[in-house]
Amino acid sequence: MEVILSVPDPESGLPVGPVVPDATTGRPARVSLDGRLVRLRPLDADRDLHALWQETHGPEQARRWQYLFESPFPDEAAFLEHLRRKAASEDPLFFTIVDRVSERALGYATLMRIAPDHRCVEVGNIVYGARLQRTAGATEAQYLLMRYVFDDLGYRRYEWKCNALNAPSRRAAVRLGFTFEGVFRQHMIVRGRNRDTAWYAIVDSEWEPIKAAFEQWLAPGNFDAQARQMHTLEALRARLSAPPVAADVPGTGPLAP
Repeated sequence: MEVILSVPDPESGLPVGPVVPDATTGRPARVSLDGRLVRLRPLDADRDLHALWQETHGPEQARRWQYLFESPFPDEAAFLEHLRRKAASEDPLFFTIVDRVSERALGYATLMRIAPDHRCVEVGNIVYGARLQRTAGATEAQYLLMRYVFDDLGYRRYEWKCNALNAPSRRAAVRLGFTFEGVFRQHMIVRGRNRDTAWYAIVDSEWEPIKAAFEQWLAPGNFDAQARQMHTLEALRARLSAPPVAADVPGTGPLAP
């Protein structure tokens, strides 16, 4: 059931949103975000070019780029020009995802549609290379961005949007803890085709159990010798988000007189 927080306006009596306390928030910056498995660092086109080209182009490139705004690039020179434009951008703000052991660039992601006045930001332009997809490092990259937005910047809302036909992206949003908020029909024209956009978000009141679930899932003890997860992220989050169970008290409960 939809729940919209409201209070009566003191003059009109009509329902309005509750007052949001003042807070000082800034724009995301070109910082490095270090995890156990991956590091996010500001995109450097010349440094990251060759690895990103190898990771994002090749036999599976059509599927990897299908739902992105850009098509696969014809050669490294064209890709370099693309990366240089992205590296200079303030919004979207691009981060390269780097393996902590090899220091190899494996993909990139951005913080975008940055609105400090509303303490709202979107994660987008996510491109995971072949070695990053479906790994714990891919999950950790998302956790690092969320932690930066909520804990360091103090934002209230973190958004995920994707083509409504992009089933893997929609599954990923739910797995990561985002709440589905609806579909904007005929929202965009992308590469000459209609795009209906599915909207997801996490708000600050939901962050603590989501954060705790990420940290438990990413802990080394959650993986066996073959690097297989012992507990899923969804199961951990459900357990941490569940209301406490009241202790049994004699004479109470559904069968009590």
